[in-house]
Amino acid sequence: MDPLNLNPISPLKPLADLGQTGNEGAAEGTNFSDILKQALQEVDAAQHTAEQEVRNLMTGESTDMHTAILAVQKADVSFQMMMAVRGKLIDAYRSVMQMQM
Repeated sequence: MDPLNLNPISPLKPLADLGQTGNEGAAEGTNFSDILKQALQEVDAAQHTAEQEVRNLMTGESTDMHTAILAVQKADVSFQMMMAVRGKLIDAYRSVMQMQM
């Protein structure tokens, strides 16, 4: 039983055809915005879980400090990763905007 619901990261799906262009494969898979929305929802859920665990610990509903600490650390790592991805997306956007045509 996993009290924090720590699921392993799902492996990346291989690209079916590297020669695809445009939205030909969009009907079969999810688009980039859906993936980002899902990732943000997971980070938000981790933050809410950490808040609830800390609240339970402080009110005395729970005496398991380890669970609360793990939830806070998971939320922190998730947030740091989200901020790193955000930074990379901004860098990529700036690089694209600086390209000359």
